[in-house]
Amino acid sequence: MSYRNLPMVPRVVFGRGSLDQLNDIIAAKRKNRNAPFIFLIDDVFKGNAWLTSRIALAYDDRLLYISTVEEPKTAQVDSLVDDIILSSKERPSGIIGIGGGSILDLTKAVSILLTNEGNASDYQGCNLVRSPAIYHVGVPTLSGTGAESSAAAVLTGPENKQGIISDYAPFDQVILDPELTKDLPRHQWFYTGMNCYIQCIETLNGTYINAFSESYSQKAYALCLEVFEEGKLNPEEAQDKLMMASWHGGMSSAYAQVGIAQAMSYGLSSVLETNYSLGNCIVFNQLEAFYPEEVKLFKKILRHHNIELPKGLCKHLEDHHFDSMIKIALGFELLWENTIGKDWKKIISLEQLKSLYKKM
Repeated sequence: MSYRNLPMVPRVVFGRGSLDQLNDIIAAKRKNRNAPFIFLIDDVFKGNAWLTSRIALAYDDRLLYISTVEEPKTAQVDSLVDDIILSSKERPSGIIGIGGGSILDLTKAVSILLTNEGNASDYQGCNLVRSPAIYHVGVPTLSGTGAESSAAAVLTGPENKQGIISDYAPFDQVILDPELTKDLPRHQWFYTGMNCYIQCIETLNGTYINAFSESYSQKAYALCLEVFEEGKLNPEEAQDKLMMASWHGGMSSAYAQVGIAQAMSYGLSSVLETNYSLGNCIVFNQLEAFYPEEVKLFKKILRHHNIELPKGLCKHLEDHHFDSMIKIALGFELLWENTIGKDWKKIISLEQLKSLYKKM
C-alpha cells in the first residue's frame, strides 16, 4: 500500500505583533532589485495605517488592494498574473497575501500561475500543476477558513468552483498574528469561525477519517467550542485560540475529506454568489438529518451569540436555478461519499436536495 506524501507549510511564526517581522523574513528571499515583492492585500485595509505602515516597500515592490466582495475567480487570477508580468522587470521575488481566505487562495494561485503556462482554470483539480510556485507568504487576518495551512486554492472558474490542489500550493511561510483579527465585524468573525467548526464536524464524522486527520480535527473542534460555546475567554485569548483552530482545521482535511455542507455550499454560491463561510453556515443549518447533535449545538451557538442567518435566499429561484445548484453540488462525489458512504447515490435523491435548498 502506498501513502500520500503530504506537503506542509515549512515555516510558521505565531504571536501577537508578529506581522512586524515580515520585512526581515522576506528580505532574505529578495533575488535582486529588479525582482519585486508583490503584496496582495484585502482592500478593507486600504487607508489603515496601523497595518500598511508596517510594510516596507523597496525598489519596484507593489502593494495591490484586492476587493473580496466576490469569491476569487480564475479570471481574476489570470488578470493579476498578466498585470504582474507586464509591470515587472523580472519574475517577482515573491507574493505576499494579507487577508482572509479569499486573499490567501488568490496568493497561492497567482504564485503558481507565475511559473506555469496557461490559465488558472487549467489547473483546477488535483495534481495538475507541473512547476513549483514562486516564494509565497500567507498572513491571515481572519480565522476559520484554514486556507493558511491547506494545500488548495479554491477558485470559481468558468464551469464550477473548485480548488487548485497541489503540492506546490502550501505557503512557504505563514505569519499567524492574532492581533490582526481584532477589528473584525462581528458577523464575519462568527461565520468564518463556525466554518472551522463545520469542517471539523464533517471530517470527524466522515468515512475517510483516520488518526492523522482526527488529531487535527479534534483539536480544532475543541478550540472552537472554547471560543463559541463556553464563552470564558477574554478577547485576546479568543483571538489566539481561534487562529490556532483555523490552522488545525486547515490541516484536518489533508488526509481526509470534508462533506456535503461544503458540496451544497458550492452549489449555493454558484447561483447566488454567497460568501464561502456564510454559505457553509446556511447549508449546515439545514443538515440535521445528517448531523443531528452537531446541528442542534450549532443552533444553540447561534442563539447564544444572537446571530440570525439570512433566510429566504432561494425563495424566488426557478427550477433551472435549483437544477444548476444540484448539479454542481453532486459533482463533488468524494464529499458525498465521505458523509454518506459508497452507496450515497442510492440514498440521495434530487427531490431531497431541492427540498433542502428551498429551506435556505
